[in-house]
Amino acid sequence: MSKKFEYKYSAPTQDERKEIEYIQSQYAKKPNTLTKLDYLRKLDNKVKNTPAAIALAMGIIGTLIFGLGISMVLEWQITIWGAVVGVIGLIPIIMAYFVYNKIYNALKNKYSDEILKLSSELLSDEK
Repeated sequence: MSKKFEYKYSAPTQDERKEIEYIQSQYAKKPNTLTKLDYLRKLDNKVKNTPAAIALAMGIIGTLIFGLGISMVLEWQITIWGAVVGVIGLIPIIMAYFVYNKIYNALKNKYSDEILKLSSELLSDEK
């Protein structure tokens, strides 16, 4: 009986190495390298997307409530309460436009100085 120590080493193939590096890159902490242009885009998206998301949510909720009212009238023959629910559903649908404008203008006023300053810096760096 031989007491021989055996050690077997196998390196990953090139494809396995690429897969390992890809998986590793997903979990590695990345340094916060937010450039001025990235920050400008982030602020611009915040000003545009936040009011749109809120208005869209209001419109969807209002549409669902309005649809419930229509269903109450047409399917369940609950005419008066269906009309009331339908009118209640119209309120957020109509208000969504005004809420969008109000939030958009508020965010635009809040971030306009910072956006203008950043854009001026970026444009002056270009020259």
